[in-house]
Amino acid sequence: MALYCIGDVQGCDAALQRLLAHIGFSPSRDTVYLLGDLVNRGPDSGAVLRRCMAHEGAIYPLLGNHDLHLLAAAHGARKPSRRDTLDSVLQARDRSALLDWLRQQPLARQHTHRGQVLLMVHAGVLPAWSTADTLALADEVHAVLQSADLPHFLHQMYGNAPDRWSDDLMGMNRLRVIVNALTRLRFCTPGGRMDFDSTESATDTPPGLVPWFDVPSRRTKETLVAFGHWSTLGWLDRPHVLGLDTGCVWGGCLSAVRFGKTLAERECLQVKCLQAQKPG
Repeated sequence: MALYCIGDVQGCDAALQRLLAHIGFSPSRDTVYLLGDLVNRGPDSGAVLRRCMAHEGAIYPLLGNHDLHLLAAAHGARKPSRRDTLDSVLQARDRSALLDWLRQQPLARQHTHRGQVLLMVHAGVLPAWSTADTLALADEVHAVLQSADLPHFLHQMYGNAPDRWSDDLMGMNRLRVIVNALTRLRFCTPGGRMDFDSTESATDTPPGLVPWFDVPSRRTKETLVAFGHWSTLGWLDRPHVLGLDTGCVWGGCLSAVRFGKTLAERECLQVKCLQAQKPG
């Protein structure tokens, strides 16, 4: 049995199929985690969702900002932009089944591999959050996604404020911070104020900001955190940080990591992708 994480697919089902073949994926034997942004910008988001559904119990996705955007578009909370490629879901005969399956997926997952903890999110983890905090807060959003309050939540989800965590936050302010951290975060201040204006790589960090994973006081710094979302960052492999968005949809690669006997034993496996859209 092998354990894998795969970065942002973004509707590139052909690349996902090739990567699964390349790693020798066996649904009866292996466990694969997809780190969010299953859909959008690529050519066949519907096929990606159907592939995940067909391998439920072996492929475990979590939600990214583009996945939430699809739910928002489907419920009239957000108009698709000119760069969106969501019609393979929104116009599909099995639209209802695809969207219902998507809303059942969480914003964070944990896997214990031979006694070692792997925490997985799409974008980032705020410095004040422990691993247990991250999972519990993600569960708060997950509960709303599965509830009758979903349409109201999606209409109120967008926005950059509040831009920092407080245990006293309630209602939509609380949920919005959780969503923004787990699905949009790249940079923040050392004190944990989130920034959503900068999308540069970590080597071009704006003044006063740091990549979320470089905050010295981060409570998850002793836990391996795997994430996607940051294509300008690219492949990042550190003892406790693993970044897997290598720009598949922009003509880069779709990347997987295969873990060995321990989480420290890992191998990068990639397939080259056709460019679905140009960056910018």
